[in-house]
This record gives sequence, C-alpha cells and structure tokens, in this order.
Amino acid sequence: MAVTALEACVEGIGFWAPGLPTWQAACDFVEHQRLMEDAPRKPSPQLLAANERRRAPQTVAVALEVALAACTHAGRDPEELPSVFASTHGDLAITDYMARTLAEDPRSISPTRFHNSVHNAAAGYWTIGAGCMAAANAISAGQASFAQGLVEALAQLDAGGEAVLLVAYDIEAAGPLGTMTPSEGLLGGALVLSRKGGGTRLRALLGEGRPGLDAGPLARHCGGNAMAPMLPLFDALAAGGDLALLHAGPDRALRVELAHG
Repeated sequence: MAVTALEACVEGIGFWAPGLPTWQAACDFVEHQRLMEDAPRKPSPQLLAANERRRAPQTVAVALEVALAACTHAGRDPEELPSVFASTHGDLAITDYMARTLAEDPRSISPTRFHNSVHNAAAGYWTIGAGCMAAANAISAGQASFAQGLVEALAQLDAGGEAVLLVAYDIEAAGPLGTMTPSEGLLGGALVLSRKGGGTRLRALLGEGRPGLDAGPLARHCGGNAMAPMLPLFDALAAGGDLALLHAGPDRALRVELAHG
C-alpha cells in the first residue's frame, strides 16, 4: 500500500532549553555556538497567574512557555487552535514522588501532586489558561513521541483542519526511575502548523529505516533529554537545512523535507 506524504506550513516556533530560552537564542546558538548570557534557569509561562506559575510543575511550565511562544510567533490566537502535546515520560519528578510516597506512607499523598501526575496535565493547563475549547491530544510513544505527535498534527491538517499546535517536552529523571528511563535537563519545543501559508513548508513521509547518528548543535547540547529525538528537525529549521530524519518507532523513520520560502 502506497504511503502518502503529509504537508504543512511552519507558521510559528517555540523553544526552551538550558541556556537557550527562546527560539531566537536557539538559532543564534546554531549559528555561533554561544549560549545566551544570563538566561533564566527555568521557564516562566506568562499564560498562568503568578501564584499558579510558581506552583506549576516543570513539565507544565516548559510546555506552556514554548506553546505560547509558538502561537505568538505565528500571530495565532491560542484560544482557537487544536493542539497535540507529546511527552516521552510525562512528569518523572512527580512519578518518583508518587512511587516513594505510596511505598512509605500512602496516606500522605498530596492531592495536588496526584492531580499533576497525569500525562495530559500540560494539555489541561494549556486549554484552561488559554481559554481554548478546541480538541487537545496527549501522546506518548517512547522515543518516537515527537515523530508520532508530528504525524498526528499533520493528519489533523490533512483531514481539513486549518492550523494545529504541536508541543513536545520532557524533564530530568528523578530517583530510581532515572536508571530505567534516563533523561537530563529540561527541554521543550513547539510548532504552529497550517495547511496554507508562506514561509517554511514541511513534507513528512513515514517509512522503514533508522535515523543516522549525525547530530547538529542543538542535538549535541540537549542530547541527554528524553525529547532529544525532536532536535534533528529543530536543528534543520534553525540552520535552514532541507532534511531531518526522526525516530518514529522500531526500524521506522519519519523523513521530513523542508523548503524555505
């Protein structure tokens, strides 16, 4: 059976990594190999009220930060966009807390941390904060989470959607989980994709194979994070490259061709 390529226009990009708190900082890093001076140590999502911002888990903070940045870059109202949130592990710090507490003192489980332990917590915070009533999906597919999230977003456009927000993020592993599901640092990336428009166009085709081992500047900087499989695409977008190969599952690769307008 023939496989159909999926296409979209990249309207907006959001990015956050240690030392690279904006997409512009990431582009400058790819060109000059320099981290931003005095970069904030953690995201501060302006979509949340100040007290909620302080209490938000890191997964929620980085996801909302890049999501809003991508919408702003695209000139899109967050309230109107359907969204796809992709995370390999969800909030590993809360998962570690839940496991330890259930083993040691189950009655002391924090209702708030339990509430934030679900995989779609970031998507929920986003729809509430943005006042968005459009559909929001949360996807986990191991190392293929970003590629499968991108396929889902492109499929929504192919089915007639005008535009969609794709958000990907993961945080540092905590406790014994770190030996089984390693992840370093904090990383988030977001794209606003549309069916029609100017700028960079993206064409994706799912097939057999494995992505190569060549790593660009962003992949070398954040390669220890569980969401690092998304970085070949962001490296290509920042450098004006024309191709990114993404891990999409066992012996599966998503070939993403870029044409810059």
